Amino acid sequence: MPVAVITGASKGLGRALAYELAGRGWRLVLNARSRDVLEETVARLRTVAGPDAVVAAVPGDVAEAWTRGSLVAAAQEHGGLDLLVNNASALGAEPLVPLARQPLDGFRAALETNVVAPLALVQEALSLLTASPRGRVLNISSDAAVEAYGTWGGYGASKAALDQLTAVLAVEHPELRVWAVDPGDMRTDLYAAAVPDDGDFGERLDPREVAPALLRLVDEDVASGRYTAAALREKR
Repeated sequence: MPVAVITGASKGLGRALAYELAGRGWRLVLNARSRDVLEETVARLRTVAGPDAVVAAVPGDVAEAWTRGSLVAAAQEHGGLDLLVNNASALGAEPLVPLARQPLDGFRAALETNVVAPLALVQEALSLLTASPRGRVLNISSDAAVEAYGTWGGYGASKAALDQLTAVLAVEHPELRVWAVDPGDMRTDLYAAAVPDDGDFGERLDPREVAPALLRLVDEDVASGRYTAAALREKR
């Protein structure tokens, strides 16, 4: 069975993707910073997917080399790596603030989590990905990477950098599928932390509505590139 590594998998979109893949029989290696929340998610997944499901938990900060090494080692232990989902994200400020007040330490932390860590994880996992019949990298981007929204500058800059890394990696490794996907605004803890006074928060999409659209990239072996969940959902 295929193997997926998902970072930021204890809640939100990462957890929704894990549920979708577990239902399809994938072996999962899941990461999040909070051990307790991650282990709770893993326990629920095993209940849904059945007692024979392979769902491994690797708690830790993906910005740390030890965590990344542990994720790749766990994937190898369970058979290799067919899909790497770089979903873990940091805002850089909670709530978001204008660039004039952007804490530089927070911006550095966002770059480490949103840009450096995905690249480092790809580097460490590259031999496993290229050994797969169809290795795939799915990087979770944002519309803030391409649109100029007030207060979203620091976070958006980090996602724009991730988009560029995604595009170049796809050119350098045509044997892989490499995607950046803007999932849209969702009812997640991350979005609530970014914009705590959003009056339309209850109208945002549930991540469980978004995950199946993203996995169309995997199911249909879509060409490398940048996509939006909205466009993928419309294709149904």
